[in-house]
Formats: sequence, structure tokens, C-alpha cells
Amino acid sequence: MNEAHVDFVLRIADDSLILGHRLSEWCGHGPILEEDIAMTNIALDLIGQATSLLNHAAALQGEGKTGDDLAFLRFDRQYRNLLLVEQPNGDFGMTMMRQFLFDAYRTILFERLQSSSDEMIAAIAEKSLKETKYHLKHSSEWVIRLGDGTEESHNRIQESLNTLWRYTNELFYADAVDDEMRNAGILPDLSELREQWEKTVNHVFDEATLTIPTNNWKQEGGRKGMHSEHLGYILAEMQYMQRAYPNMEW
Repeated sequence: MNEAHVDFVLRIADDSLILGHRLSEWCGHGPILEEDIAMTNIALDLIGQATSLLNHAAALQGEGKTGDDLAFLRFDRQYRNLLLVEQPNGDFGMTMMRQFLFDAYRTILFERLQSSSDEMIAAIAEKSLKETKYHLKHSSEWVIRLGDGTEESHNRIQESLNTLWRYTNELFYADAVDDEMRNAGILPDLSELREQWEKTVNHVFDEATLTIPTNNWKQEGGRKGMHSEHLGYILAEMQYMQRAYPNMEW
């Protein structure tokens, strides 16, 4: 087992898993019926991505575990997701801003991962990219609509940006795991990823009449297993059935 390879797959798998769970909390609570359905479908896309990636990580580990084991039976410090995706939903504007910041990053990442030397990752990236492009279109249109809407909608989405911007630096976190993956050809060169992400973000924010916060405080730690208190509440809910009824199959 190559630990760096497994860790890398878990990072992108956990991003999808935790954000998918977060979005699922909107089911039945959307502002309009069409949006309720849209967010639920996006959550399902993310859970589907997580399932494929977690199954791949389990196969790479070679310890007889399944994707479900990795999803439900790890402790909080063993999750590698971004801090951004575990932040509370807040109001609809907060959810859309969180989604947009992530979608803009994830679209570029999946574009690059299609050329990965790991054929499974390349295949998952190719399929997931089609979904993620829709996610980006959906979230960016809502950011523009709310930002360039009424005074209240503008103020709310601006406050969402002010709150979440501190977590965006971690999108581009890199360590020895990334170096090893690049050397193996599993992770293509992502040196231009931040530049492209900023171009997308700035274009949408210009249309939405939103201002990027000047506070340079950066919050990170998720890639190393250092999470906010919010992840603990997510896992308590998400893992309950598996821990209460071990090895139960549905």
C-alpha cells in the first residue's frame, strides 16, 4: 500500500462525502420546490463521487475494508476534507457561496485529473466533471442573482463571502503527499490551478457586485485531520446507524 496514494484519494473523496451530507440537510427545506430538488440532486452527485473514490481508496489499502467502512467507521482526525465543506449551511446565500467557491476549484481539478496515471481516478474525474460543470453553473448563477439583487440579498451574500473566504486558501494546500503524487503522474501539475480559480471567482464576483474581503487570515488544517467542531456533529449523525448496528447491510 502506498500511503500517500491512499491519502490523496481520501482527500478528494472526503470533500465529496462531507459536502454531499451537508447539502442533503436541505432536502425538504429549499426556498422553492425546484431548488429543493436541485440541491438534493447535487448532493446525490457528490455522494456518488465519494462512493467511487472511497471504494478505490479501500482497494488501494488492501486491508479488506469497503468504501462504507471508510465512510462510516473512521474517527474525525482520519478525515481529510477541506474545512470549507464542513461549515454549516447557514441561510441559502451561505450555502450557495460555499458551493460556488468549491465548485470553481473542483471543476479545474477534475479537468486536470482526467490525465492522471491512475486510470481509476482519471475515469472518475471524467464522469464527475460533467456533473461538476453543472454544479458550478448552478451555484455561480445564484451568487450573481443574490449579489446583484435586492439590498438584503446583496448584504447577505456579501456576508457569506466575508465568512467563508478565510477557508479558500486551503483549496490549494500542498504537502509531501502532493509532491509524491505529482512525481508518480497520479496528480498532474496544478501550478496554474489557483490562477484559473481566481479568474473564475473574480469574473462572477464582478457580475454579482461583490467585494473580496481584505482580511488575509487563512484557516486550514482539514487536509491534516485538524477539523472544526462542525465535523464532529456531522459524523455523529452520519455514522450513527453503522455504529449502533455494526456490519448491518441494507
